Amino acid sequence: MSARAGIVVTGTEVLTGRVADRNGPWLAERLRELGVDQAHTIVVGDRPAEVREALGWLAQAGVDVIITSGGLGPTEDDLTAAVVAEFQGRPMALDEPLEGRIWTILEGLRARWPDLDEEAIRRSNRKQAMVPEGATVLEPVGTAPGLVVPPADGAVGPTVVVLPGPPRELRPMWSTAVETDAFRAATTGATTYRQHMLRMFGIPESEIAETLVRARDAGIDLDALEITTCLRRGEVEVVTRYEPPQQATYDAFEAIVRDRHAGTLFSDDGTSVDEQVAGLLRSSGLTIATAESCTGGLLAGRLTDLAGSSDYVRGGLVVYSDAAKVALAGVDPELIARVGAVSVEVAEALADGAIAALDADVGVGITGIAGPGGGTPDKPVGTVCFSVALRGGGEDGGGPARLTRRVVLPGGRFDVRDRSTTVAMHLVRRLLRGERDGGPGSGSEDRAET
Repeated sequence: MSARAGIVVTGTEVLTGRVADRNGPWLAERLRELGVDQAHTIVVGDRPAEVREALGWLAQAGVDVIITSGGLGPTEDDLTAAVVAEFQGRPMALDEPLEGRIWTILEGLRARWPDLDEEAIRRSNRKQAMVPEGATVLEPVGTAPGLVVPPADGAVGPTVVVLPGPPRELRPMWSTAVETDAFRAATTGATTYRQHMLRMFGIPESEIAETLVRARDAGIDLDALEITTCLRRGEVEVVTRYEPPQQATYDAFEAIVRDRHAGTLFSDDGTSVDEQVAGLLRSSGLTIATAESCTGGLLAGRLTDLAGSSDYVRGGLVVYSDAAKVALAGVDPELIARVGAVSVEVAEALADGAIAALDADVGVGITGIAGPGGGTPDKPVGTVCFSVALRGGGEDGGGPARLTRRVVLPGGRFDVRDRSTTVAMHLVRRLLRGERDGGPGSGSEDRAET
């Protein structure tokens, strides 16, 4: 059996949802890379009793290592180090050299705010330099050191890795923690995991459930694989984790997925549609621009996030009002009056307008009704029209000059806007690949399941 780990995320701000947990998922992925089975993640507030209870529960569950994040700051509610020391049966002691190193780090703070109470800073500094006897200290990235705390001599139980809450401090400290003798000793049972992700677009998650049934009927031992499915942003992700001896079992399962979902499988290497679009734009040398109504620039933002130093994203026009559609994207006001702002005709005009206004090779137009009100029986809330076009009709490319869709997407305002950017990304991908109607995602974007 593989070494097993548990994660304890501390912080009342995380428990109450004021701050999203970014450390738990990141640490879980790092554990998988090490071949350690991440069994549980527990989120607790800044209350010593709850932290202690989480540590005890994980120890009872038989994990070999526990990773905590948060609770290492200078304030009174940051008590993780003291709680872990008590849990491991190790007294706290002042590490004077560490105190000096933290004080040096604080020199910049003292220089910026010379009127701060220096004695108060020293007390906070001293608190962060209190460490459990016998622990390995991980040098601070901010002002908080990390710790690797094994059980007291003669005791049996998990080793606890204590890391700060800010991701910019936790992540570099993690690479040091995994190299310590205590961590290596706790994870000697680590194995090797292989993981593959298949991404599909244009089908409901229930279709994957049926695929799993058919795989079992075909005699594939799915119990030897750890398969998880997730519907996210209108895409279905199938992630499979397994140990190397099960490679043939996974290959048989993947073959069934490929055969049954050949028309909707767009990624077999884990790459996202965003990454694929970015790669296609870079390799083709084409530029892109958007004119967006209901999505308000969200698609331009997704494109820009992956552009990096590349300049293939010309920009985006946000054209909520009819006046903005006319003034910024050059849409004919008579067209809007005749067919309505939410129409495939206006989406096409927006795509062409983005190309003209921002001197791009590819234009994307999006117009719709994200809600919460404003829908009609003919155009209910969730109706969105898309058009992706090539400059000049794409006469030199051999593929389609334009792909246009009208869809009705489920959910509230956020869901409609977010899923709209995904539909648009898939249309851009198909256009750049020269795929005509009938390719992945074609003919299914108008279903509610997307």
